[in-house]
Amino acid sequence: MSNIEIERRFLLADDSWKALAGAPRLMSQGYLSVEKECTIRVRIVGNRAWLTLKGYISDVSRSEFEYEIPLSDAQTMLDTLCPFRLQKNRYELKHEGFLFEIDEYFGDNAPLVVAELELPSEHTPFPRPSWLGEEITANGRYTNAYLSKHPYSAWEPEK
Repeated sequence: MSNIEIERRFLLADDSWKALAGAPRLMSQGYLSVEKECTIRVRIVGNRAWLTLKGYISDVSRSEFEYEIPLSDAQTMLDTLCPFRLQKNRYELKHEGFLFEIDEYFGDNAPLVVAELELPSEHTPFPRPSWLGEEITANGRYTNAYLSKHPYSAWEPEK
C-alpha cells in the first residue's frame, strides 16, 4: 500500500530536548539503492525489521512503501547487500500535540542530531520549540540515504 510521507527536518539549537524525550531506540539501517528518485532501505530496530521504498515527490513529500520482514533476512541484507549503512538512536518527544523524532547519529555521522516532524499536509502549521534550530528539509545532504554514503564527518564546511 502506498503512503505519502510529509516530513520536515531540523537541526537542534541545543540539548534541552533531551530532558523531555523518551528513552532512545537503536536503529541500524542500510541502503540497497541511494537515488533521489527512489531509495530502498533495510532497517532494524530491536528484534523487528522493515524494508522501505521511498519515491521523491518534493523536498517535503515522498511516497513510501514499508513492509515488515524477518529479522534474519534484514540482517543478511545489511551484511551482504547494503554497502551504505548508518546507526543512530531515535528519541520521541511530544510537544503541543506533535511528535518530534530526534535522531542522534553514531560513528562517522556523529555528532549530528536531527529532528524530524511528520505532518498531515505540507502546509500544516506546527510549533517551534526553543530547542528546534535551522530547518534543513530542502537540504538533501541531511537525508539518511545521503549520510549513509557521505558521512557528516567528511563534509566540507558550507560556504
